[in-house]
Amino acid sequence: MGAWGALIMSFFGAVFASVTLYWQWHLSGVALALPFLVFVVIGFAASYVIRTPGEGIKPSPREERAIMWSSIGEGVGLFLAANIVMNLHRPDLLPPSMALVVGLHFLPIAFAAGFRPFYILGTALIVAAIIGFIVGAPTGGEVAGFMGAAALWLASSIAVRRDWLAKVRTAATI
Repeated sequence: MGAWGALIMSFFGAVFASVTLYWQWHLSGVALALPFLVFVVIGFAASYVIRTPGEGIKPSPREERAIMWSSIGEGVGLFLAANIVMNLHRPDLLPPSMALVVGLHFLPIAFAAGFRPFYILGTALIVAAIIGFIVGAPTGGEVAGFMGAAALWLASSIAVRRDWLAKVRTAATI
């Protein structure tokens, strides 16, 4: 995964953190925008890498199909999970259910790409979800939400660096 994927993951990390701030800590207004500052910082780094000359990380057609279908499943899963927890009047379960769906979405991509870090990221998100479900409200939602955000932001930062290093290597050989 390269800088483009890092943009997507860092955005969803900010969504995780904002949802947690809203539903678990009952914050509103500017406080909900603060996690998006992390997204902006990672976005600036990704933008720099995207514009850097050289051959970055490109997924194969098989990986692209896995990303597409897994992302479609993730979107449907997030919609269903959000509706289920809201209809059960359990907003404390929203961050753990989101972490579970997002974590599961990384596993087919990891398999198709043969890329172990996606297995680690998926597992970290699933573990965050399990902790969130076990610990209970409100701490479980806080743990799952912030662990999910941190995992996605860390993976995004690593992806930007990995793409940058790939571009630097290929630009030097051109």
